[in-house]
Amino acid sequence: MGKAAVQAALVVALVCGSFATSRSLAQTGNAQSGCRTGPYANTAALEDRIAACTLIIEGRAQPAKLAQALFARGVAYLDNRQCDAAIADLERGRDMVASKKDGTHNNFLIWLGFYWQYCKGDYERAIVVLGDATRIFPRDPSAYNVRSQVYTEKGNYVQALADINRAIGLVNNDQNRASTHNGRAGIYKKVGDYDKALADYSVAIRLMPKNPKYHANRGEIHRLTGNLERALADQDRAIVLYEGGPGVALGFVLRGETLRYMGDYDRALSDFNAAIRSEPGYAPAYVGRGLTFERSGDFERAKSEFRMALQVSENVGRSDISKAARDTAEARLAALSSGVEQPKFLPVPPRAASVNSVPTPQVTTPAVAPAVARATAAKQGRRIALVIGNSAYKSVPVLENPRRDAEKVAAALRGIGFDSVTLMTDATREKAIEALRSFAASADKTDWAMVYYAGHGIEVNGVNYLVPVDARLASDRDVLFEAVPLDQVMGAIDGARKLKLVMLDACRDNPFAGAAAANPSAPALVQASAVAEDGTRSARTRSAGRGLGEVKVSGASLVVYAAKHGQTALDGEGENSPFAVAVVQRMATPGVEINKLFRLVRDDVMEATAGRQEPYTYGSLPGREDFFFVTR
Repeated sequence: MGKAAVQAALVVALVCGSFATSRSLAQTGNAQSGCRTGPYANTAALEDRIAACTLIIEGRAQPAKLAQALFARGVAYLDNRQCDAAIADLERGRDMVASKKDGTHNNFLIWLGFYWQYCKGDYERAIVVLGDATRIFPRDPSAYNVRSQVYTEKGNYVQALADINRAIGLVNNDQNRASTHNGRAGIYKKVGDYDKALADYSVAIRLMPKNPKYHANRGEIHRLTGNLERALADQDRAIVLYEGGPGVALGFVLRGETLRYMGDYDRALSDFNAAIRSEPGYAPAYVGRGLTFERSGDFERAKSEFRMALQVSENVGRSDISKAARDTAEARLAALSSGVEQPKFLPVPPRAASVNSVPTPQVTTPAVAPAVARATAAKQGRRIALVIGNSAYKSVPVLENPRRDAEKVAAALRGIGFDSVTLMTDATREKAIEALRSFAASADKTDWAMVYYAGHGIEVNGVNYLVPVDARLASDRDVLFEAVPLDQVMGAIDGARKLKLVMLDACRDNPFAGAAAANPSAPALVQASAVAEDGTRSARTRSAGRGLGEVKVSGASLVVYAAKHGQTALDGEGENSPFAVAVVQRMATPGVEINKLFRLVRDDVMEATAGRQEPYTYGSLPGREDFFFVTR
């Protein structure tokens, strides 16, 4: 779940639509005036609500009614992304009722906490405000529920689960209980524990079987586990339950994507068309049509759809989704205008052969004409790369593809004119550190320094490590002596004058958990998703699990993960992983700026894996210079 308005809609439902304490203001408000909280049909209805509340606020309303109007207008301003106006109303209302220390005061605090998260991204302040709410009204589940969302956005999933579990223990009816189970399922989805997410979504559906969002959310989990048949069944039910109301456009887009992944382009287009009829300015539907036309080989119609996606305005409550759609549209237009052949995608089977497999095509190593390579070098400067692929692990099962991935990427880099490419396969820790030391000395005299790594990677106590083939990792402290910290890789490229780039196809499941389990006397390496029902971890749990954790970078640096935090990178049923295939296929596309190129890689992997794997790029580049693997 992203920040901004998509999450806003969820929290509106949780705080205003579910919990009795948060409904009280709306119930006692002047319903005839239209000044109330709760669902709204469209932007015009939201603006009418603001106007109705303004009439009360500017009139001679009694203090209680004035507080109600300030609350309703503040929430409406948040929904309308008018954050400065929202904070003014919410703080004024809070001060009016502060002496009561009751549920009314609590409601203002909850929404102020949400403001600090949603509008300002200030998680710490949001947590403080919501902590005040839990102290004033400790049996109100709303504050715990919203604070759980803040902790989730912050990446503190243990505390997020503790709060959502507290909320589950406090709710007192099926509607509230379904909402909290839906919220907890979202956290389990974040950490990649799809079994628990599926169980919680199923509980929510059992309690509130006519809520379309719960069916849509469970369909998403089925898709992430490779079961497109069950995903479609839930998506079908969600669309029926939306009854043409708000949210149905997203429902059609999600089902359209599933159908496109399966190669059913006609039905996919029908769904995207229905989404546009429902919400004519909904950018994801135009992007969905564009991707469908692109996959079917109709590139001109694809470009037309991507241009439409860039032209349509943002919809209230969908800004994050629309921005993602526009980013995709810009990248696809750049690729389709490059003049080179576009990748082809294999339809994904209705059921994955295994939890970590996906069909991958053979890929041809790209090459550019010598004149193009010279022109690129003149503009981009000297470029070097260290490419490592670890397959032959000694203590855990062999990974089939990383060695081939590294060989293919190294050949592609040479083919597009990199000045120096060092290839290392099946590296021990000693050889990896030696290679990084040598590479660091070369990076000091170059413009681009790039490291590509395929193999196992893990996170332990907040630190990311690449795992050499000779690692045993019987306990978490062994990583200090047997693995290579990602910070050491970053340090090796730090001397490059212009661009520092790391690509990591290392987000696979932790293979060392089993070895740790056989050594009960040592602190164990266990799955990151191993969180108890009460939100706590046992003393043996040290955050080593599903691949790598989030990374912070600065300066002209990019770190590209093959799969975002909480997901696992699929190895592929062909000779290469989906990520390696996408990188090699896109690397030689001329005239595509590097951020757009990695957006293409991200979207290609999503298409190839039916959305089960989403690459993620950390970092940003200074705007004074654009970077290209291949210039025009």
